[in-house]
Amino acid sequence: MPDADHDPFEERLADVLRDTGATFGTDQQTLASRGEAHGRRLRTRRRAATVVGGAAAVALVGLGGALLLPGGQGDGVRQRSAAAGPPPRATAPATETPAAAAMSGDELVRTVGKLLPEGRISNKAGGSMGYMPYATLVYDDGGGKAAVSVSLNRVQPGGPDARQTTQCPDKLFVVYDSCTSTKLSDGSVLMLLKGYEYPNSRKGTKRWTADLITSAGGHIGIQEWNSAAEKDSPVTREQPPLDLPQLKALATAHELRAAADALPLDDRPAKPDPGPLTPGGSVSAVLSRLVPHGIEIVRKSGPDDDGFGYVVLDDGRGTSLVQVNVQLDTRNELDDELFGPDTKVLPDGTKVVTRQQSGEKGISGIVWWSVDTIRPDGRRVVISAFNSGAQNTPATRETPALTMKQLEAIATDPKWHPQG
Repeated sequence: MPDADHDPFEERLADVLRDTGATFGTDQQTLASRGEAHGRRLRTRRRAATVVGGAAAVALVGLGGALLLPGGQGDGVRQRSAAAGPPPRATAPATETPAAAAMSGDELVRTVGKLLPEGRISNKAGGSMGYMPYATLVYDDGGGKAAVSVSLNRVQPGGPDARQTTQCPDKLFVVYDSCTSTKLSDGSVLMLLKGYEYPNSRKGTKRWTADLITSAGGHIGIQEWNSAAEKDSPVTREQPPLDLPQLKALATAHELRAAADALPLDDRPAKPDPGPLTPGGSVSAVLSRLVPHGIEIVRKSGPDDDGFGYVVLDDGRGTSLVQVNVQLDTRNELDDELFGPDTKVLPDGTKVVTRQQSGEKGISGIVWWSVDTIRPDGRRVVISAFNSGAQNTPATRETPALTMKQLEAIATDPKWHPQG
């Protein structure tokens, strides 16, 4: 049974949100976890309902009144209000006649039940986030009960969400055993991943996923576990019930593809590209130039980081992950939430908040140091450092490779500013 911190409905809702690309909030924990977003690009993390250093995440399963919609597992600067709800239904042009009517959550539950191999189904539940249906159930093929969830969505064909949804994660942030991304003969792209529910694969709870993007932008997201619930439930079997061929068969089922393709596309005009978030190139490029001399950079993120970048440092005493998030004009959202009356204010008006705390739960010895800054123009730079080469591996050293003073110097450096 889930503990008091995990509402089953909110867990299901979080599953849908993470499949629709809307699970990036503005709270400190979320931003520090964007490294996983950079690796996964599926918005599949539960960075929800977190309170860090007295700064509470805003509503909607803790994901923020202003959601940061990913442009990349980098996230860009496109924002919308969570209070505004899901995007409006689009009126499909005559040339885009849906192949089938969109399903309700209850219809999706029934459809998934028929498509699964023979077995016993219980704990069925269906619903929707706006027009996007989801279904959850417990399935037992005779080898033990297993939670299964399916959600449908539709994204712009060929757009960034379509590409990123089927991109395998960066193993620096996401623990998994295998991942493949394959373009099928009909133009669809399928990603199959054998991963774990918890970042450090503790408790043995496995989570295997399938994500299919059709040529029309339909998104079928499937998750299965080797337990009767995704979190805080005993392992009931060694592996989730569906093997990879069965996951593929379910994700590519005509009924699901037709229903996903029938969902409306967001008809709001795309915002103009604001250009690079950092004047000196990608976040990782700027961060690399700001690392103090004498500390080796053994790994860094690629150039396509769109607001997020990381480096792994080694000063001869063990590896240390350092990552930076950059956001534009966040003044109205964050002043009261993160930058309270005790915040340090620099001569140029930049606000600075520092924190030193434990890292990911269940990771031996891991600590997380961070410096959160916001300039008068609203540009926010958050730097996080860990005493390990990854967030989800045991500590390799007592403290991060950079001191708090060095982290603050990097976060407040003029190189992050357009006039820097």
